Amino acid sequence: MPAVHASSSTDAPLAGAGVLITRPARQAGGLAEKIAVLGGRPVIFPAIVIEPPVDGSALRRAHDALERYDYAVFVSANAVEFGAPDPRRWPAKLVAFAPGQGTAEALLAVGIANVRTPTTTQDSAGLLALPEFTDVSGRRVLIFRGDGGREELGDALRARGATIDYVACYRRAKPVGAQGLQDAFAQGRIDAVTITSSEGLDNLWSLLDASTRARWSRLPTFVPHERIAQHARTLGLDVVLTGPGDAGLIAALLEWATPR
Repeated sequence: MPAVHASSSTDAPLAGAGVLITRPARQAGGLAEKIAVLGGRPVIFPAIVIEPPVDGSALRRAHDALERYDYAVFVSANAVEFGAPDPRRWPAKLVAFAPGQGTAEALLAVGIANVRTPTTTQDSAGLLALPEFTDVSGRRVLIFRGDGGREELGDALRARGATIDYVACYRRAKPVGAQGLQDAFAQGRIDAVTITSSEGLDNLWSLLDASTRARWSRLPTFVPHERIAQHARTLGLDVVLTGPGDAGLIAALLEWATPR
């Protein structure tokens, strides 16, 4: 189980706090670095393994047909990593959308700029509140997502008159084995847990034995969305609802750490 070790300064805001990061491996580094800079001890255990599709032909066809679309939605940074085309193939008229700043920054990093993001919540509801999606009659929308992803966004846009096409550009898998993580809980090396998806929560919960689950339930679990929070509460977890993105998680961790 990889980990990033932090400064041992007792003056740091998160001094000595072990924080479990459960994001997919490629997305965990940024949050781990922020926690380490603040004196925390990030422990990385990806609760979802992200892999390319078994057959990439549908994605290649979508790239070949980009000129046909008015809008393209990337549902996550994973969708960008595995689904974004060569930016030289990106049509000037095609407008890119992302549910949050992390995904928008990933698009910018691969050369796709002027990305529209929500101003309310960083999710499908936030995207649907954007003025561009108020009246989409006759618009063609391409949604880059994982295999078997949710369809609320596409269904809502279709109801508003848009033509929707999905392309699965990655697949999610459950990690295998968690003995190292269970040891970390048992040895008291984890003081707080961060969860950023309900699927990751389910994967992690199913991997742990009863004693580890009991230890986890006594620790704060930081989640950035009410939907995840509701699910976590049904498992008996002590939930802290944060703001969106890394900034929201860090702010909540700092507030929690202050009395410590």
